[in-house]
Amino acid sequence: MAHYSRIGVLVIDCQGENIADATEFWARALGVTGKVDADGKYAVLADCKGYPKVLLQSVSHAPRIHLDIETDNQQAEAARLQSIGAKLVERHPKGWLVMQAPSGHRFCLVNPQGDDFPGDARRWED
Repeated sequence: MAHYSRIGVLVIDCQGENIADATEFWARALGVTGKVDADGKYAVLADCKGYPKVLLQSVSHAPRIHLDIETDNQQAEAARLQSIGAKLVERHPKGWLVMQAPSGHRFCLVNPQGDDFPGDARRWED
């Protein structure tokens, strides 16, 4: 059985509780609008066409940028990536997998985020 994956979201991790200032900066820098969610934990930058989408999230660790790889089969994609050197770091309670590349970079495997999925996603044979 095959599965699909692609870079779905570029996530800007913002250290601290309030991401409103970071949202304003990145929205202005990219020439789009930004909307912080009701919890103040996430912000979506709107008007970004195509993929990847851009999301800001409030985190407790140092600021960084990471990728969310969207897939229709997280387990198959995790196995594929582990076979080439990635490590599973955490199964997040909200349903995504935190992975780490051999280079030390963290990324997440998430369920499809786009209405057009699989769209231009790569097909992988399991």
